[in-house]
Order: sequence, then C-alpha cells, then structure tokens
Amino acid sequence: MYDTLPKLLQHIVTQYGTNEVQLSKDDEGAFHPTTYQQFYAEVLDLAAGLHTIGVKREAAIGLIADNRKEWLAADMAILSLGAADVPRGRDAMPYELQFILKVTESEICFAENTEQAKKILDEAHALPHLHKLIVMDSTHHVAQDLKAPDSICILTYSDVVAAGKAFNATHPEFVEAEIAKGKIDDLATIIFTSGTTGEPKGVMLSHGNFLFQLEQLPKVIDFHKGERWLSVLPVWHSFERILQYVIISQASAIAYSKPIGKIMLVDLQRVNPAWMGSVPRIWEAVKAGVYQNVKGKSPVAKALFHFFVWVGANHASVMNLIANRMPQFKRRFYPLDLLLGIVPLVLLTPFKLLGNVLVFKTIKKKFGTNFRAGVSGGGSLPSSVDKFFKAIGVTLLDGYGLTETAPVIGLRNINRQVPGTVAPLPETEIKIVDDTGKLAKPGKKGVIFARGKQVMKGYYKRQDLTDAVIDKDGWINTGDIGIWTHTGEYAIRGRAKDTIVLSGGENIEPVPLEARLRESEYIEQAVVVGQDQKYLAALIVPDTKQLEIYVKEHNIPYMARFDITELPEVQDLLNSEINEMVSAKNGFKSFERINRFSILKSSFKVGQELSAKQEVMRHKINQLYAKEIASLFS
Repeated sequence: MYDTLPKLLQHIVTQYGTNEVQLSKDDEGAFHPTTYQQFYAEVLDLAAGLHTIGVKREAAIGLIADNRKEWLAADMAILSLGAADVPRGRDAMPYELQFILKVTESEICFAENTEQAKKILDEAHALPHLHKLIVMDSTHHVAQDLKAPDSICILTYSDVVAAGKAFNATHPEFVEAEIAKGKIDDLATIIFTSGTTGEPKGVMLSHGNFLFQLEQLPKVIDFHKGERWLSVLPVWHSFERILQYVIISQASAIAYSKPIGKIMLVDLQRVNPAWMGSVPRIWEAVKAGVYQNVKGKSPVAKALFHFFVWVGANHASVMNLIANRMPQFKRRFYPLDLLLGIVPLVLLTPFKLLGNVLVFKTIKKKFGTNFRAGVSGGGSLPSSVDKFFKAIGVTLLDGYGLTETAPVIGLRNINRQVPGTVAPLPETEIKIVDDTGKLAKPGKKGVIFARGKQVMKGYYKRQDLTDAVIDKDGWINTGDIGIWTHTGEYAIRGRAKDTIVLSGGENIEPVPLEARLRESEYIEQAVVVGQDQKYLAALIVPDTKQLEIYVKEHNIPYMARFDITELPEVQDLLNSEINEMVSAKNGFKSFERINRFSILKSSFKVGQELSAKQEVMRHKINQLYAKEIASLFS
C-alpha cells in the first residue's frame, strides 16, 4: 500500500514501464499511445517546471480542462510537489471559475485552451491572487490571442515542461525527493460540487481517500493488469477520477473519447477496451440507439429482436432465481425459487443461445471483442436499462457514491450481481436510518449514512457545512434514501431533499417516476414537480426524432419539426405514454399519477439544467421553468 498517488505511479513505472498508460487522438482521430515511462518523464519535467514558477507544498492549483492526456500529467505533477489541484471542466461558467479560484486563492491555474483562458481573464478583476495562467494548447499565438493584465503572466504547457526539463538537468533528484515527502493525509484535490442544490461546496479529498478505494475495489471487481479503458466522463468529476487512478494502479491504459453516441461507438471499435465507466443517461442512450436501429429493419427482423430480448431478460431472471441472486427486500424461500426456475431455464436456454447467434452477437460487437463490463455511476441505473444489457449479455456494474466519499461506497460485485442493488464497498460501514432515527430493517426505507476511509476531510473553509453532514463519530449523511435487502445489499430510492410532499401529506420520491417516464421512446427527459400541491405534474422533454417518425408513420401533416409538439395527436400520444408508464400495473399508487404535463421545447444542457454528470439540477429547473411549473397548478 502506497501512501500517495505519485508513489503509486512510481511503483507502477518500475514494474510496468513499457505498458501503455494513455491513448490520445490526433486531429485525424487516430489514437497514439504513451507508455508509463514516457508519462512519468513528462510528469517529472512538468513538476519541476511548476516548481520554477512558484508552486509550493499545500498550494491550490486551478486545473480547468476536459479529458486529455495533459490533464493527468498536470494532476500528477501538482500532487508530486505536495500541492492540491482545483479541477473543473470547460463547460464551467465564468462566474463558477471566479468562485472556485477566488475562494481557494489559487495563484497558478491551468486552462485547456484560449477559450477557457479568456473566461478566467475576464474575471481577473476579482482574482487578486492569480498571477500565472498555463494554457495547455501550446500554439505559438497564445500570448498574442490573450489580453492579460500586467499582474498575470501567460505561459504555455510546453513552456513549463521545457523549463522543468532544464531544471531537472541540473537538479535530477529534486522532484522525486518532493514525492518522498508526501503523506497519506495530504490534500490531493478540492472538487467543487456541481451545485445541484445551490452554491458549490469545495470537497477536500486526500491521497488516502483515493488510495483506500484502490485497495478495496479489486476485491469486488476482477481487474487484469494492462487492460484498456475508454474514458468518456468529465475527468474533473470524482467518478471518472477514481477510474483513472484505478487504471494506473492496474498498469492499464486510458483511451480518451467523448460521451457522444457516434464518437463513442467508433472509439469502442478502435480501442477495443475491456472496461468503460459511464453515467446511466449514456447507457440509456446506447439502449435507445439500438432500438432506433431496429426500427429500420424488416418486420421479421424486428419481431425476432423483440422476441430474443424478451427471452434474454427472462433467462437472466431465471438464472438469478437459480443462483439465489434475487433482491430480497422480503425474505424469499430459495428451494421454491430453485424449483420455479428449473423448467423455464430448460425451455428458455435454447432460444437464448439462438438469440446470441442471430441478434446479440452483432450488438455486442459494437463494444469491441474485449469488452468485459461497463461501470455505471453518478446515479441509479434504471431497471429497464439494467435488464436490457443483461438480456443481450453485456455486464453493467452499478456503483454508488458521492463526491464527498471520493466517491465509491457501494458497488455491484462482479461475482454476485444482485439486480437493482449494490453492496457496501469492503471495509465501508453503511447504515440506513428511518424517520424515527432508528436503524431501518430490511425492506424499510431510510436515509443512508456511510463511514470509511474514503470520507472527505471536509468542505473547504466551511466547517459549519462539514459539521452538518459528518457527525462526531465519522458518519456522513449521504442525503440519499435507501433500503436494505435481507442478504446485505441495498438499493437507492431517491434523494431525501428531492422528496415531494403533496398538500395531503403524501411523500413521493420523484426519481423512480422520472426513470419510468424516460422508458418511453418518445420522452427524452422528465422532471416531476408538485411540492405542496394537490397533485403531481411533470415537465417533459420529448424525443423529437421519435415523434417525427411517429407522425410520418401515421400520416399526420405538420409544417416543421419544431411544430410537432403542438399537434393534438402528439399531445395525446405523450399523455397516453405518461398514463401507461406511471400506472397501477407498474406498481405506482394513485397519488403518484401524473395529472398534468408541460412540453419543453429544448433538450436539457450540461451547465444549465444538468450537472457535469448529467444529473438534473432541480433548483435550476425551478428557476428556469418557473412560469411553466406555475401554469401546471393554476
């Protein structure tokens, strides 16, 4: 066990120096590898260069960039000097950058390109501590393209590396001596939450917070050394960040892609990874893309596809019965499950094998030939998506955590996959507390609390907020609602602060309702509202492409795509879909029905309605669509 991340990197370099660590694209889209030895040499030079421009131990260094090879090198170089990075992606608004750089008093900041640098420079009047800005895109015209005040010096990434190389020529042992000074409790990063509930809070995570997970995760996931991963999530976020550290700990390689269907699917073929981490929304999009592709097939091909998906889903359920992997929110009698499962298994298996050959083999090829599993985090995986991938034979491991726990506190064990649940990460304590303050029994909902070595040091300069979520015994209140099974797994049932209380006193969790609504092929996104009202309503973002196909198939005249949602036939369709999805037959109570809905014209965007991990920011929704929400209850 190594006590800092740079020390872990040093060890991997000595053992697996010739392994690939990164695969990055050129302008033509071709991937080029970097070995661990090459990467470590760049880290040493960059760290030395940062030292020459004044980076000191315990400093907070801004790191404003999306996924690219320089990001990880900058991260490791900053940590090598005992400093901490303050990361954010390029979708951050100028006022957000001003907030995080000002509160951390960052004197030095990386910016991915001139666009990001301009955002920061536009806020320079409010950043008295900032005096050096390092632009990663090292063109010859960076300085000329940027107008900086005299107090801020503009450098390029290559400038700093070159300065470090010169410094290391005369001080070859300096950086490694700094690495040796590192301790497990040193601050590694300050990640500001994406603000789904208001003003961002700076989460302080130590080397130990991350390293603890690197020790525990291999106990529940069977990693192999030297595997390839496809990276599509924002690297500044804690989920993708822990994945990058997992990759290093396993002497494996990161290939940088984007969470855009066409790009991601092409890169899956090119890179042929074993693993990919993603958020539920992207897995939903992959599923929707498969179904969209099937729509263009012949009637026979479509019928075969739907039949074999049904077979695959039921085969997976029967296998769970026989293997005693059914989620036990109520106790089950295993001998009865075994008895009930044998006959269906015998009947379904030949069709399942045939479906693998005729249908699923082609779909799975889109993930490459080495794909072992996807890791889903940043929100609960919808049951329909989970079942679909299980049906076609693609493994998804649902994970659970939060930025404040760096982030993993629960994960589905690859050797015991209980659908709809996660298991506590080894050496992590979980308790679920009901409304009375007592420990909830299996099958009863309550708020999830966690305790373990991955829990943050606290919120930056906000001891009051830290004390509000972490008690004197080290338990952190996750704010999530959970429910235990009788076999030690737990499921997430929403956010405590998202709970809608109707005027009649009914408590409703909107997340399961929204997940069910998104199962409609005609609904891209849905937000349920109704706090203090007599009934529930919803804001609906329609899938205009699917609606266009629908009106053409039914010969419904329309002028243009943006007019489609005004058609009475389309509004009737959406109303029918909503009533079908949220109904008694799907397990919803009468007071959970959606009484009215409003159709929104545009898709949600990251940085506006969505956080970086594509979670709905409800406070932003309430602000942006106050008029539409008010009309639903008028």
